[in-house]
Order: sequence, then structure tokens, then C-alpha cells
Amino acid sequence: MPTLYGYFRSSAAYRTRIAFNLKGVPVDLAFVSLLKGEQKSADYTNKNPQGLIPALETEQGVLSQSMAIMEWLEVEHPKPSLLPGDSWQQAQIRAFAFSIACDIHPLNNLRVLKYITGELGASEAQKNAWYAHWIQTGFAALELSVKRHGGKFCFGNNPTLADVCLIPQIYNAERFNVDLSAYPTLMAVYQHCNSLPAFADAKPEHQPDAQG
Repeated sequence: MPTLYGYFRSSAAYRTRIAFNLKGVPVDLAFVSLLKGEQKSADYTNKNPQGLIPALETEQGVLSQSMAIMEWLEVEHPKPSLLPGDSWQQAQIRAFAFSIACDIHPLNNLRVLKYITGELGASEAQKNAWYAHWIQTGFAALELSVKRHGGKFCFGNNPTLADVCLIPQIYNAERFNVDLSAYPTLMAVYQHCNSLPAFADAKPEHQPDAQG
């Protein structure tokens, strides 16, 4: 059985937990505390030289990066599909997912926020304004996309890679008290997804390493 290394509050690890749940594929969970700096330990960097989470340890070796892990999972366990439809629809789903994983999330992850307040000396208020700016800029486009393509989920009436990426990003935005009232379509998808066990069971507060 593969081992998934993660941290309860990491939205990238959260994505992969949802994906494994949706696929019904069992995985062992191992925990790497970002607050304690365990991702920088020799034991972990020997497995994943990037020192990032998540990482997936398989019989073939260790795979890093959440999007690569989920693409691997999709190929190895194609049903139910997180990338349904023809090549055009699959590209649209990927574009939505990548806009979160590549454009929104990297600007707001823990190491960036620590650098802003530490090395650059930003205040908490400035850090939170930075966070909200990139969430709201990105979500404005995603709201229009879901209005165009969505149903109960971001693309129709079945969960896809788009939903897997969206739900953790909204969860984090709420944790930072970002005003999301301008995105009712996204929030409707969020509420629906969280009513499903695959999404609910993957929430940070439901993980064994969750801290207060």
C-alpha cells in the first residue's frame, strides 16, 4: 500500500486525500509537521529532496507534487475518473485545477507567508491583505468558469480534479477570514462537496495529526 506523507493543514496534501477518497484507493498516512520543520529533516529529504509535502511513497519510489500524484492516481486507478470527457473537457478541467495549484496557492502557502512577515517585515494585517488579494483575484475568474461549466460540481454533476483543488483553497480562505461573498457559485459547490464523505473525511480537522 502506498504511503502519503502530509500535514493536516496543507492544502496540497488535502487535495491528495480527497483524490484517494474519491477513488476508494487505500493509502497509509504519514505525518510531517511543517510547524516543527520536519520537512527539512534528513530523514524526509532523503525521501523527497524538495522538502515539500505531499509526497507519495510507492513500490516504484517516491513521487512529489500533488498534481503529479493525482495524475499518477488517475492513470493507475481510472475509475471513477477525475478527468472525464474528451480531450477538450479534460484540458478545461486541468486549466481550472492548475489555476489554483499554480497561480493562487503558491503565492499564499506557508513558506511564502513566513517570508513576507519574517524577511520582509510585513505586519499581520499586510500579510492577510496579500493573502486575500490573490484569493479574490483568482476566484473572480473561477466563479465565471463554474457559472459557465458547472452543475453540482465545477464541471457538471460529478466531482473532478477541479473540485479536488477548489475545496481546500476555499477552506484555507475561510480560515484566513477572506470575504467570499462575491463567489456564490463557488460556495455552492463547496457546500455540496463537503456534504460528501470523500471530501468531509479529508478535512484538516479530521486528520490524526490535527492540532488545536
